[in-house]
Amino acid sequence: MQSNLVETLIGTLVVAVAAVFLFYGYTTSGMRSSSGYHVDAAFSSVDGLATGADVRLSGIKIGTVVKQSLDPETYQAVVTLDIAPDVKLPDDSSAKITSEGLLGGSYISVTPGGSEELLADGGEIMFTQGSVDLMSLIGQAVFSASDSGDK
Repeated sequence: MQSNLVETLIGTLVVAVAAVFLFYGYTTSGMRSSSGYHVDAAFSSVDGLATGADVRLSGIKIGTVVKQSLDPETYQAVVTLDIAPDVKLPDDSSAKITSEGLLGGSYISVTPGGSEELLADGGEIMFTQGSVDLMSLIGQAVFSASDSGDK
Protein backbone atom coordinates (compact mmCIF):
# COMPACT_ATOMS: atom_id res chain seq x y z
CA MET A 1 0.00 0.00 0.00
CA GLN A 2 2.89 2.35 0.84
CA SER A 3 4.60 1.77 -2.55
CA ASN A 4 1.37 2.63 -4.43
CA LEU A 5 1.23 5.98 -2.66
CA VAL A 6 4.87 6.74 -3.51
CA GLU A 7 4.33 5.75 -7.16
CA THR A 8 1.24 7.96 -7.35
CA LEU A 9 3.09 10.95 -5.89
CA ILE A 10 6.03 10.47 -8.29
CA GLY A 11 3.62 10.16 -11.24
CA THR A 12 1.84 13.35 -10.20
CA LEU A 13 5.17 15.15 -9.91
CA VAL A 14 6.22 13.97 -13.40
CA VAL A 15 2.93 15.18 -14.91
CA ALA A 16 3.28 18.56 -13.17
CA VAL A 17 6.85 19.02 -14.45
CA ALA A 18 5.73 18.09 -17.98
CA ALA A 19 2.92 20.65 -17.78
CA VAL A 20 5.40 23.35 -16.72
CA PHE A 21 7.66 22.51 -19.69
CA LEU A 22 4.71 22.59 -22.10
CA PHE A 23 3.59 25.97 -20.78
CA TYR A 24 7.12 27.36 -21.04
CA GLY A 25 7.51 26.06 -24.59
CA TYR A 26 4.16 27.51 -25.65
CA THR A 27 4.87 30.97 -24.23
CA THR A 28 8.41 31.26 -25.64
CA SER A 29 7.79 29.78 -29.09
CA GLY A 30 5.55 32.57 -30.37
CA MET A 31 2.85 30.08 -31.38
CA ARG A 32 0.07 32.17 -29.91
CA SER A 33 -2.98 33.26 -31.81
CA SER A 34 -2.45 36.09 -34.24
CA SER A 35 -3.61 39.40 -32.89
CA GLY A 36 -2.23 41.85 -35.46
CA TYR A 37 -2.88 42.53 -39.09
CA HIS A 38 -1.77 40.37 -42.00
CA VAL A 39 0.46 41.60 -44.82
CA ASP A 40 1.68 39.61 -47.84
CA ALA A 41 5.12 39.80 -49.44
CA ALA A 42 6.26 37.97 -52.60
CA PHE A 43 9.86 36.72 -52.73
CA SER A 44 11.86 35.04 -55.48
CA SER A 45 13.38 32.65 -52.93
CA VAL A 46 12.57 31.85 -49.29
CA ASP A 47 15.27 29.26 -48.61
CA GLY A 48 15.68 28.67 -44.88
CA LEU A 49 12.62 30.71 -43.86
CA ALA A 50 10.19 28.74 -41.71
CA THR A 51 6.64 29.38 -40.66
CA GLY A 52 6.85 31.01 -37.23
CA ALA A 53 10.04 32.92 -38.09
CA ASP A 54 10.46 36.45 -36.76
CA VAL A 55 9.62 39.65 -38.59
CA ARG A 56 11.94 42.37 -37.31
CA LEU A 57 12.18 46.13 -37.67
CA SER A 58 15.48 47.66 -36.48
CA GLY A 59 16.26 44.33 -34.80
CA ILE A 60 13.04 44.35 -32.75
CA LYS A 61 10.48 41.58 -33.29
CA ILE A 62 7.27 43.09 -34.67
CA GLY A 63 5.58 39.98 -36.00
CA THR A 64 5.83 36.43 -37.28
CA VAL A 65 5.57 34.51 -40.52
CA VAL A 66 2.21 32.75 -40.47
CA LYS A 67 1.94 31.23 -43.94
CA GLN A 68 3.96 30.42 -47.05
CA SER A 69 2.50 29.58 -50.43
CA LEU A 70 3.43 29.54 -54.12
CA ASP A 71 1.80 31.95 -56.56
CA PRO A 72 0.88 29.72 -59.55
CA GLU A 73 1.04 32.64 -62.01
CA THR A 74 4.38 34.25 -61.10
CA TYR A 75 6.01 31.23 -59.40
CA GLN A 76 7.06 33.44 -56.52
CA ALA A 77 6.84 32.48 -52.87
CA VAL A 78 4.11 34.49 -51.13
CA VAL A 79 4.72 34.90 -47.42
CA THR A 80 1.98 36.11 -45.07
CA LEU A 81 3.21 38.14 -42.11
CA ASP A 82 1.33 38.83 -38.89
CA ILE A 83 2.37 42.33 -37.79
CA ALA A 84 1.71 43.65 -34.26
CA PRO A 85 -1.28 46.03 -34.21
CA ASP A 86 0.70 48.86 -32.62
CA VAL A 87 3.25 48.90 -35.50
CA LYS A 88 1.99 50.86 -38.50
CA LEU A 89 4.09 50.31 -41.62
CA PRO A 90 4.15 52.74 -44.57
CA ASP A 91 2.97 51.19 -47.84
CA ASP A 92 6.38 51.70 -49.49
CA SER A 93 8.21 49.61 -46.88
CA SER A 94 10.64 46.93 -48.01
CA ALA A 95 11.28 43.42 -46.72
CA LYS A 96 14.27 41.13 -47.11
CA ILE A 97 15.14 37.69 -45.83
CA THR A 98 18.30 37.70 -43.76
CA SER A 99 19.99 35.19 -41.50
CA GLU A 100 21.17 35.47 -37.92
CA GLY A 101 24.66 34.31 -38.85
CA LEU A 102 26.33 31.43 -40.63
CA LEU A 103 24.46 28.78 -38.68
CA GLY A 104 21.49 30.85 -37.48
CA GLY A 105 17.93 30.78 -38.71
CA SER A 106 16.40 33.15 -41.22
CA TYR A 107 14.03 36.00 -40.48
CA ILE A 108 12.41 38.86 -42.37
CA SER A 109 13.86 42.31 -41.88
CA VAL A 110 11.47 45.16 -42.65
CA THR A 111 12.67 48.65 -43.54
CA PRO A 112 9.96 51.32 -43.32
CA GLY A 113 9.47 53.70 -46.21
CA GLY A 114 8.60 57.38 -46.15
CA SER A 115 5.04 57.28 -47.47
CA GLU A 116 2.13 58.85 -45.63
CA GLU A 117 -0.11 55.91 -46.60
CA LEU A 118 -0.03 52.91 -44.27
CA LEU A 119 -0.35 49.20 -45.01
CA ALA A 120 -3.76 47.88 -44.06
CA ASP A 121 -4.87 44.37 -43.19
CA GLY A 122 -4.47 42.29 -46.35
CA GLY A 123 -1.98 44.74 -47.88
CA GLU A 124 1.19 43.81 -49.73
CA ILE A 125 4.81 44.79 -49.32
CA MET A 126 5.93 45.50 -52.89
CA PHE A 127 9.70 45.85 -52.43
CA THR A 128 11.26 42.54 -51.44
CA GLN A 129 14.61 40.76 -51.57
CA GLY A 130 14.77 36.98 -51.35
CA SER A 131 17.24 34.89 -49.41
CA VAL A 132 20.82 34.50 -50.58
CA ASP A 133 22.12 30.99 -51.21
CA LEU A 134 25.33 30.94 -49.20
CA MET A 135 26.66 27.73 -50.75
CA SER A 136 26.43 29.09 -54.30
CA LEU A 137 28.20 32.28 -53.22
CA ILE A 138 31.04 30.25 -51.69
CA GLY A 139 31.20 28.13 -54.85
CA GLN A 140 31.44 31.22 -57.03
CA ALA A 141 34.19 32.65 -54.87
CA VAL A 142 36.19 29.42 -54.92
CA PHE A 143 35.86 28.92 -58.67
CA SER A 144 36.57 32.55 -59.50
CA ALA A 145 39.70 32.44 -57.32
CA SER A 146 40.91 29.27 -59.06
CA ASP A 147 40.20 30.75 -62.52
CA SER A 148 42.18 33.91 -61.77
CA GLY A 149 45.12 31.83 -60.53
CA ASP A 150 45.36 29.98 -63.85
CA LYS A 151 46.00 33.13 -65.88
